[in-house]
Amino acid sequence: MTQDPSELFSVAGMKVLVTGAGRGLGLEISTSLHGAGAEVFGTSRDEETAAEISARLGTPPLVLDQRNPSEISEFVRSLWVQHGPIDGLVNNAGVNKPKPSSEVTAQDWDEIMGANLAGPFFLSQAFHREWTANAVSGRIVNISSQAGVVAIENRSPYGASKAGLIHLTKSLAAEWASDGIRVNGIAPTFIRTEMTKKSLEDSEFASVLLSRIPIGRFGEPQDLVAGTIYLLSHGSEFMTGQTILIDGGYTLR
Repeated sequence: MTQDPSELFSVAGMKVLVTGAGRGLGLEISTSLHGAGAEVFGTSRDEETAAEISARLGTPPLVLDQRNPSEISEFVRSLWVQHGPIDGLVNNAGVNKPKPSSEVTAQDWDEIMGANLAGPFFLSQAFHREWTANAVSGRIVNISSQAGVVAIENRSPYGASKAGLIHLTKSLAAEWASDGIRVNGIAPTFIRTEMTKKSLEDSEFASVLLSRIPIGRFGEPQDLVAGTIYLLSHGSEFMTGQTILIDGGYTLR
């Protein structure tokens, strides 16, 4: 029997955690999922932003610094005890510190890898623990970047962390498919957010970037919403280990 597309690609009634939900992509994704009928929990590293997220989504304020793995396990356990079972995890939070590779410090490297790669890994691990203990078929969406696929100037640690996240998506998908857990990702091009504002205000750099995008514009946060909903929905049940490039054609050549 053919399933109604409105049901097949729905997230209504799902419970989803979105990290870094206070601004940029996380704000757009969490707000859109909430509008689509999901119960959305959003994290921030500071209490003020967490309170703003809580008011917007109607769920409790959640403070989490995913650069600190020791916080993650207890955070997830508490979330499940109070609000579980949680159906989906969107690993969105991340950092970037654009600078020439010759100027990158050990602190820069550790901060970027901690937020962009270690954090998503240990969050996913903690969710896997809860999903398998409660016989829940979970789904993870990792927000990576085209910088994990192609080289972009002055972003070596960032690109390495996002390439690692793309591979982590494959590895976890292969290991956890038998547990009923799907792991996929999205790799966007430059999206107009606070994180990219400074780069895109550099007219010379922005012009070079734009010349590499066949569609002829930079991305907007809402460009990632449909892909995220698809990967969380039942419509993508036969898909795992994949990272969808939403890049306006940047990586075509």
